[in-house]
Amino acid sequence: MGAKKVTFADIAKYTNFSKTTISRYFNNPESLTLENQEKIAKALDELGYQENKLAKVLANGKSEFVGIIIPNLYLHYYSEMLNQILSSYTDYHYKFLVFVSSDNPELEQQYLDELMAYKIEGLIILSHTFPSEKLASYHIPIVAIEREAEHICSVDTDNYMGAVQAANLLIRNKCEVLIHINVPVSKQIPAFDRIRGFENTCLEYHVPYQLMLRDLGHNYETTFEALKKVFLDIENTYPKRKKGIFLANDTYANIFLNLIFKKYGRLPEEYQLVGFDNSPIANEAILPITTVGQQIDKIAKTAMELLILQMNEMKKRKPSPLKTPLHKQITPVLVRRSTTD
Repeated sequence: MGAKKVTFADIAKYTNFSKTTISRYFNNPESLTLENQEKIAKALDELGYQENKLAKVLANGKSEFVGIIIPNLYLHYYSEMLNQILSSYTDYHYKFLVFVSSDNPELEQQYLDELMAYKIEGLIILSHTFPSEKLASYHIPIVAIEREAEHICSVDTDNYMGAVQAANLLIRNKCEVLIHINVPVSKQIPAFDRIRGFENTCLEYHVPYQLMLRDLGHNYETTFEALKKVFLDIENTYPKRKKGIFLANDTYANIFLNLIFKKYGRLPEEYQLVGFDNSPIANEAILPITTVGQQIDKIAKTAMELLILQMNEMKKRKPSPLKTPLHKQITPVLVRRSTTD
């Protein structure tokens, strides 16, 4: 056939099948016998056929696109989660349309409208902007990661267990006071359990503790300045006491560690640090940071599996959507490094 564009008519003539049968191979392959599917597949290879993806979308309405909406990329957890989700292309062959919402409702609404216009087959959402009830009203397969998800499927870390692991480690290391640094978190968000697990563990062991829940900024510069104030408050409030600091994520932990090094040129014995996520920055920091590992790769894989389960159901002639959302929880793993004894 040379460089000529191969058409359905060419394939039909080559295989002695009808054009209708060739169309069924592309749009409803399970309607053909395995033997006929193999004959057509072999013909496509011999003819040098290159599939017209746009034509396929127009023919069957399936875009093979999955939307992703994340809050930001400056927190290393989100960038690593995105990396893990995108890498699933080699396994599932879905393409991704990615938007960063920056916690802006008007912007996120534009993104949702744009994704619907592209006829995405499913959506993975990590932003907290819209409630799950609104997202469910779009009637497409959706999986939430680490956000409120009463009305949609979700995958989360066992945040409570992770916080208990962090607090227990700091207590075993004989810290005199434990401090949790976080933003104010709604009780509906899974990450609230990091606060609850930390506080309950301190109360159980009668260890002095403080929750420092503050606005910690929305980019590196504002977060650095906010954590600088937190660091100065801790220095002034707990001088000469061994302090166990549990930070809400590895980005915060890395900035806090840098602030300590800026003042002392080292990590003094009176400081123990534990982050959360096990994103790459935890291991790449000036001192590798002890952290509660979220098993980000496993969360991403589980989210894709849960999304594909729903998308495959929607492709059936008579789909039966889930009657109730499925919620998966992944066990965290404590990763000990140089910021704890």
